[in-house]
Amino acid sequence: MKSFLWVSLTLVVLAYGSLGWLISQAHSPWYVWLTVVTAILFLLSALTTPWLKIADYSIIFFRSDTRTFAFSVLAAFLFFLMIAWFQVFIDTLLIICANILLRIDLQGSGLGERQTFFLTSIFSLAGLALGAIMQTAFPHHLTIRFL
Repeated sequence: MKSFLWVSLTLVVLAYGSLGWLISQAHSPWYVWLTVVTAILFLLSALTTPWLKIADYSIIFFRSDTRTFAFSVLAAFLFFLMIAWFQVFIDTLLIICANILLRIDLQGSGLGERQTFFLTSIFSLAGLALGAIMQTAFPHHLTIRFL
């Protein structure tokens, strides 16, 4: 593997490790973990889907004026949430960018969409688990966020 691929793998593991640390530090119940894992897999599947397929599905939002209006109101609300919870937005953006960088590196190495999805999923979920394990093992040693 290229050395740059190791950098992007490390970024993904660290980004998800930080997320796992924060969720574990909050002593979240099991259903929060299940929701986060589901959201991660959904995000990764959306990032590994070719953009032409996404464009085919996005036309659903703009078929009528009512749907376009509802989509615009939802976009405005999401923009408000982005401004109100700026730190959460930045952390989420970091995770998305690390995933995109890893996707580009893996596909540049000649791997297909399915292999890219599985490798990205493995390293993302391993980082999430590693962050939770590290927070459990050292609960009071590192209380600052490293994202």
